[in-house]
Amino acid sequence: MSFLEKLKPDFWDYHDIAAGSHKRLFNFRRMWKLTVFLTAGVALIPLISLTVVDYHVTQRSVASENLLRTARLVSNTRRSVFYFFEERRAALEFLVRHYTFAALNERGTLDRLLKDLKESFSGFTDLGLIDPLGYQRGYAGPFDLLGVDYSLQDWYREVCKKGIYISDVFLGFRQAPHMVIAVKRSLPNGSFYVLRATIDTMKFQGLLSGLEMAGKGDAFIINRQGILQTPSLYHGRALQKLSLPVPEHAPKTRVFETKDANGAPIIIGYRYIDDTPFILMVVKQKRGLMKAWRETRTELLIFLGISILIISGVVIWMATYLVNRIFIADQKRIATLHQVEYSNKMASIGRLAAGVAHEVNNPLAIINEKAGLIKDLFVFKKEYAGDEKLLGLVDAILASVKRAGTITKRLLSFSRHSEIRIQHIDLKELLQEVLGFFEKEAEYRSIDISIDVAPYTPVIESDRSKLQEIFLNLANNACLAMENGGHLNIRIAPEGLKNVKVTVSDDGCGIAKQDLDRVFEPFFSTRTRQGGTGLGLSLTANFVRELGGEITVESEPGKGTTFTVILPVAMERKEGNNT
Repeated sequence: MSFLEKLKPDFWDYHDIAAGSHKRLFNFRRMWKLTVFLTAGVALIPLISLTVVDYHVTQRSVASENLLRTARLVSNTRRSVFYFFEERRAALEFLVRHYTFAALNERGTLDRLLKDLKESFSGFTDLGLIDPLGYQRGYAGPFDLLGVDYSLQDWYREVCKKGIYISDVFLGFRQAPHMVIAVKRSLPNGSFYVLRATIDTMKFQGLLSGLEMAGKGDAFIINRQGILQTPSLYHGRALQKLSLPVPEHAPKTRVFETKDANGAPIIIGYRYIDDTPFILMVVKQKRGLMKAWRETRTELLIFLGISILIISGVVIWMATYLVNRIFIADQKRIATLHQVEYSNKMASIGRLAAGVAHEVNNPLAIINEKAGLIKDLFVFKKEYAGDEKLLGLVDAILASVKRAGTITKRLLSFSRHSEIRIQHIDLKELLQEVLGFFEKEAEYRSIDISIDVAPYTPVIESDRSKLQEIFLNLANNACLAMENGGHLNIRIAPEGLKNVKVTVSDDGCGIAKQDLDRVFEPFFSTRTRQGGTGLGLSLTANFVRELGGEITVESEPGKGTTFTVILPVAMERKEGNNT
C-alpha cells in the first residue's frame, strides 16, 4: 500500500446506494472538498487581501514618510542656515546702531569687537569699516586691507542701495572660499557708513556636514545660478556647476521625485533661503531609502507563505477529522435506524403532530387578538386621520426617532509692543508670571524657587513688557548657571522712599572676578560653547536704564551670583510714553 493510500480517509470512496434522491447529502468526498475550499477561502482570502492592501499601503506610507522626512529635514536645516545669517546680520546691525563711526574707528575697537564676535558666534574672519566714499577706514583681520577702495564694487553699490548685502561664496585674492555680510548705517545728516564682515565658510558648511541622512543623502547649498556654495558628496565641489537643474522658485519647502543623469530615481527637497542668494537642496537616492521597505516586503511575503501553508494544513486536517467523524456517526445512525424504524414510527409522528399544533396555536392566538383590535378600531372609528390613539402612536414613534436622531447629532457634535507703556505693576505678581516659564524645568531639575516680598513694598509705575524681559533674562541665566538641586531666591524690598530693590540670587557656578566688569558688555559671554551670545545681560542692562533704574552684580565662583536691580517707584514720564 502506497503512502497516499494510507492517507486516504475511509469515506473517500464510499457511496450510499440507499440515499435515493438525497444522494448528494451523503457524498462525503464532496462535503470534504466544500469544507476545505470554503474554510480555506474564508481564512485565506482576507489574509491575502489584507496582505496585498498592507503591501501597497505600507509602500505608499514609506514613500510618503520619506517625502515628509525630507521636507522636515529641509525645513529644519533651512531654519538653521537662516538663523546662521540672521544672527551675524543682527550682530553687525547691533554694532552699527550702538557704536558711532568715530567709536568704531578708534584704535583697537574693531579688534576687540572681532574677538567678541568670534567667541560668541564663530565664523567671523575680519571686520571692515567703510566710509561713504567707499574707502575702508578701519580694519581688523589677518590681511592688509586698510584704505582699500570698494566704491566700484557691485556689493558696495548694493549695500548702499538696500542697506544690507550677503554675498555668494567666492575665492577672491585670498584663494579660499569665503563670503561677505555688510550692513549700512544711515546717519541723520544724510551720510552713512558700512560695516563689512567676512565669514569663513567652514562654519557655514558645518551646518550641513553634520546632518544624518539615509539613502545616500546629500545636503548642499547652491546660488540662483546653480553654482555649488558648499561641497556636495555626489554632485561636485564648491564653486562648481551643479549637474541637476536649478529648481523653480517656491515660497515654501518643496519635495519631488525625479531621476538623475543615470536614470536612478531620486528625491529632491529644496527651499529658497529668504534675504540671501542661496537655495538649500537635499538629494536622496530613493532605492536606498526603500531598502528597509524591500527587506520588510521579503519578510512579509515569507510570513504570508508560511501562514498559507499552516492554515491550509490545519484546514485540511480539521476537515478530514470532522467529515470522518460525521461518516462514522452516519454509519452508526443507519444501523440503529434499521432496528427501531418500525417501533418508533408512530410515536415520532404523534410527537411531531402535537408539537406542530402547539407551536402554531400560539402565534394564531396573537394574530387573532391583534386582528380583533384592528377590527374594533375600524368599527368605532370611520376616519383614521382623526383617531387620536393612532396619532399618538405615530407621535410616539416620531418622538422616539427624533430623540435617537438628537443623540446621534450630539455625538457628532463634539495660536510686543516696542513702545514704553507705563502702568501700575505688582512686582510679585509679575515675577510669578515670569517664573511660570521655568516651572517645569525647575521641577524636573529639582530647583527650588522662592519669592520674598518685604513689608510695605509699594506697587510701582513702569513698563510691564520690559520688566518681563529683564527678569526673564536674569532667571534664565540663573537656571543655566545652576546644577540640579539648586536654589533661586528673589527678594523684593523698598529702597528708600522712591525706589524698589529686587535681588535675584542663585547658588550656581558663579562668575570669575576678572569677568564681572564685562558681563554687561555686548557679545561678552562665559557660555559661548554652550550657545551663549553675550547679548542677554547687555540688553537687560539697557532695559533697566531705560526704566530709570540701575543694575549691579556680585558673584563668587562656586558659590553663586546675585543681581540687584534698583527700580524707581514712579517712572519718569517722557514725551511719547503711554499711560
